Amino acid sequence: MAAKSSITDIDAQIEKLRERRRSMIAKSAERFARAATKSGLAEMEIADEEVDRIVEEIAARFCKEEKKDASGATASPRRPAAGGPGAATEVSHDG
Repeated sequence: MAAKSSITDIDAQIEKLRERRRSMIAKSAERFARAATKSGLAEMEIADEEVDRIVEEIAARFCKEEKKDASGATASPRRPAAGGPGAATEVSHDG
């Protein structure tokens, strides 16, 4: 009977992991939905294929940065695009 108990324990662990996975996926989806809404992307009429392509490009960009970090080189700091909210304004130091 010990084997059945062990199998039952494993089944319970598997179910807990499945629930944890579902929770992580839901949190990730909420995070990206907030970003899309905040940026206005959610309101734009863009084909799903185009959105997929754009997200793949973003992922590739960040994968390159992680590879640079892993190799010891410093990656460019993550900051808003020039002129975007929170971007520093250029100040003239002449005169």
